[in-house]
Amino acid sequence: MKKLINNPSDVVAEALRGVAAAHPTLRVDHENKIIYRGDAPVRGKVGLISGGGSGHEPLHGGFVGPGMLDAACAGEIFTSPTPDQMLEATKAVDGGAGVLHIVKNYTGDVLNFEMAAELAAAETGVDVASVVVADDVAVQDSLYTTGRRGVGVTVLLEKIAGAAAEQGRSLGEVADVARRVDASGRSMGMALTSGTVPAAGKPTFDLPETEVEIGIGIHGEPGRRRVPLVPARQAAELLLDPILADLDFTAGDGVIAFVNGMGGTPLIELYLMYGEVATILEKAGVTVVRSLVGPFITSLDMAGCSVTLLKIDEDLLRLWDAPVSTPALRWGV
Repeated sequence: MKKLINNPSDVVAEALRGVAAAHPTLRVDHENKIIYRGDAPVRGKVGLISGGGSGHEPLHGGFVGPGMLDAACAGEIFTSPTPDQMLEATKAVDGGAGVLHIVKNYTGDVLNFEMAAELAAAETGVDVASVVVADDVAVQDSLYTTGRRGVGVTVLLEKIAGAAAEQGRSLGEVADVARRVDASGRSMGMALTSGTVPAAGKPTFDLPETEVEIGIGIHGEPGRRRVPLVPARQAAELLLDPILADLDFTAGDGVIAFVNGMGGTPLIELYLMYGEVATILEKAGVTVVRSLVGPFITSLDMAGCSVTLLKIDEDLLRLWDAPVSTPALRWGV
């Protein structure tokens, strides 16, 4: 294992110190491992928090800032944050309009966010709504979930719901927007190599040089099947075919197409993959109106990618285009 770390047990804490040094517009609570936008809480605005295990950067801390999240809770590597972290974040971002929890569908995240919401209501009376993201078409259940896993749609949902909150919409309205996004998006991923958790010091799973795993999870959970290494054109088909079969993306006002890198794949390959994805979608009659390419929800140093499609309407498109200013997403400002 070759990594730019000190002690494996200190990776998350030391990375958060780096976040604080690199982004002075953010505020980092090092004791509770929470990243806040610097002006939180914003009075009269719905507060948005998310979080999860570290190792998926820039998710979620890289999406904290105006137009997106108000706070992100950082768990240990691939480990859910605790209810105490989520409770602290909920209280800290409450500006009087309630708080939305955005939760990826992993059992630990779901249970801990539920407990935090109950504690917040009991202790402070904060009005909390929760939206669980479950967009992965690869498997129905996995090692970490009941139902579909929450993956690429999480990024798009945090951006769109964040814009809705920034506009001053109510908690119920922001939650409705988030649920519309979740219902309208589908994702599928693949791995060329395993990631390596620093504390383990070795790859999470063995994948022969001549094979790829189709439908892999962002923690290294098994996918649908392993197949021989194929050219990018066929890889794009293997990812898109299940997505297009699961939801009709030809109707409506078009889609946001998102090709995401898992952490170890260079941008030249991701753009090559996006080109193949765009060709397939055009032939399938799917109109792409916005795109996103890059490593936005990663699995440490895993090589591979995922594809996400999100059906949008005029309202969702306006929210996507609205200004955002975070370390990992920034436009219109």
